[in-house]
Amino acid sequence: MENIIQTLAIYALPVIFAITLHEAAHGYAARHFGDPTAWQQGRITLNPIKHVDMVGTLLVPALILFFSKGAFLFGWAKPVPVNFGLLRRPKQDMFWVAAAGPGANLFMAFVWALLLKLAVVMPANAYSLPLAEMARAGITVNGVLMLLNLLPLPPLDGGRIAVSLLPHGAAWRLARVEPYGFFILLALLFLGVLENILTPLLRAFLSLIKSLFFL
Repeated sequence: MENIIQTLAIYALPVIFAITLHEAAHGYAARHFGDPTAWQQGRITLNPIKHVDMVGTLLVPALILFFSKGAFLFGWAKPVPVNFGLLRRPKQDMFWVAAAGPGANLFMAFVWALLLKLAVVMPANAYSLPLAEMARAGITVNGVLMLLNLLPLPPLDGGRIAVSLLPHGAAWRLARVEPYGFFILLALLFLGVLENILTPLLRAFLSLIKSLFFL
């Protein structure tokens, strides 16, 4: 139980920033390309409460963290509403709106990497170790969220990116998967397939971060 509490304390801030900026980025991109829906509903905000899904952001992560004894974390935020029909070029602009979320996570991973570098080079003090642990968590959380969302499965961002890039016929067939995408994702999670896909990708991403920031 103590380990779980420590894990929650370390991961809380990185997770909140990761999901909040991810969803807000979708809303900013949508407004930029002509869809004000998220802005009109007050979802273009850094207030995490606006993006919290009671099941996906709180209940499911807490249960998975408990049953995995702090070894695994998975969850989701309340999706930002996007009316793709209001975008100036719906199919083309869908790419940028969908890519904005993972792009925000990549940016945050770089910010956490800079903070980790700072924690490593600064003289040892009461804050250096907690900062380093939180920064490592921030890099991992944003890496997982970015890679997960880039999987080509609607309604994940990667699925919508694929729909925007594929020819109309193939894009339409892939888009029809969206109502079932969430259930497919959960099945992949509980069968262990999702972990097998994400683990090597995450290792490669973390290696890249270490190389870029000399960590």
